[in-house]
Amino acid sequence: MGYFDEQESNRKTRKSGSKIGYFLAALAGVLIGALLVLTVVNNNDTGTETDNAGQSKNDEKSDERVQDISIDVTSAVIDAGDKASDAVVGITNIQQTNFWGQQGEAAEAGSGSGVVYKKEGDKAYIVTNNHVIEGANELEVTLADGTKLPAKLMGSDPWTDLAVVEVAGSKVQTIAEFGKSTALKPGEPVIAIGNPLGLQFSGSITQGIISGLERTIEVDINEDGQVDWNAEVIQTDAAINPGNSGGALVNMKGQVIGINSMKIAESAVEGIGLSIPIDSVVPIINDIEKYGEVKRAFMGVSLASVEEISQYHQKNTLKLPQDMRSGVAITSVQPNSPAAKAGLKEFDVIVKMDKEEIKDVVGLRKYLYNDKQIGDSITITYYRAGKKETAAVKLTEEQL
Repeated sequence: MGYFDEQESNRKTRKSGSKIGYFLAALAGVLIGALLVLTVVNNNDTGTETDNAGQSKNDEKSDERVQDISIDVTSAVIDAGDKASDAVVGITNIQQTNFWGQQGEAAEAGSGSGVVYKKEGDKAYIVTNNHVIEGANELEVTLADGTKLPAKLMGSDPWTDLAVVEVAGSKVQTIAEFGKSTALKPGEPVIAIGNPLGLQFSGSITQGIISGLERTIEVDINEDGQVDWNAEVIQTDAAINPGNSGGALVNMKGQVIGINSMKIAESAVEGIGLSIPIDSVVPIINDIEKYGEVKRAFMGVSLASVEEISQYHQKNTLKLPQDMRSGVAITSVQPNSPAAKAGLKEFDVIVKMDKEEIKDVVGLRKYLYNDKQIGDSITITYYRAGKKETAAVKLTEEQL
């Protein structure tokens, strides 16, 4: 056989092999397809079988799967809300309207929130904000179930923005439990409960975290444009809106750890709510219950921060050393007051109380109100006509 005959023979052999391969591949495809069809048919047949009650077995299995994935939606937030919500009430400020100088009818001037913290005898006591009740001729409390009760103001404190009101206790069922604000940590979850935008949204709950502790906020109490006080507050991102004031900031144990007071309301600011720490609230409301006001140590002086006084008067009136730019000037002294008895006079400039450096009026008030008690003695370091002197002042209760 020649070379070309051998090539021809090989070509025929390859063609024959290819035909056999194609045939086998096609046969395998048919068999696999038939098996798939049989599987689907069997599954469908199984799915249409019914039990004695006539219910599809597939439906039965479907029900079982739904039951397996069901969850319990109870959470710490819900539990905390359930525990504290009914102790949060609405407070309506009712004032007499005037028309052309004549007494008019009583009308609602605003509303806020409050927290029932005590029930004693036939009375219940509610803490709220001073600015919620300010200027009211009458007060009305709305309980969580909608019951409305006339309320009596026991007293208030503008420095801490707190007030206590009293209502008949027969309808009050839930009393708030106080926690410890000193135990709080940044990042801890909390909820705010109150009546944002009025009683139509009563009992609203918002969730957030503790964003910061021991924040200091400047407060202008008499609205004269000058800072009168530095309030220490808790910062939270739980939504606090007008009407939430006086409501509760609550931890996950359902304990009240703050009284909501203020919100920074600027277009560029979002999620900054402020609350008065409950550890600071307790001594204030105890004083209000007992005295109708907060008893604080009293010196009997009017004051002005040196930094607010012109350089001319710093030099020529107060006669301060040239490098001195801070302190508190006495602008007047009440007769027979502790300051008067200690020999302090107008134009004296206080620079130290005990060992505490005093740079402005806010610092002086903070030390006097937070660190000293009625009956304490305090050493005042001051400048008079450029000369440094000291005086011992025995603090008393303010005489009204």
